[in-house]
Amino acid sequence: MDFDQTVKEIRTKLNMSQEQLARELHVSFATVNRWENGKNSPNMIAKKALYDFCKKKGLEEALIKHLLDY
Repeated sequence: MDFDQTVKEIRTKLNMSQEQLARELHVSFATVNRWENGKNSPNMIAKKALYDFCKKKGLEEALIKHLLDY
């Protein structure tokens, strides 16, 4: 699964809007939107923040284990 698909899957599983996820990660709505549309990729700090957020929310490791690989 590509990063853009992974972000959307995470957001869907958490039942969050792009704006809500952006707020939780301390990034803009436009940033999350660009990630999901494959227009941008996050830097390592943002990837780590997303990974840590997902772990905290209890998402399954199978979904998030590759977040830091992209």
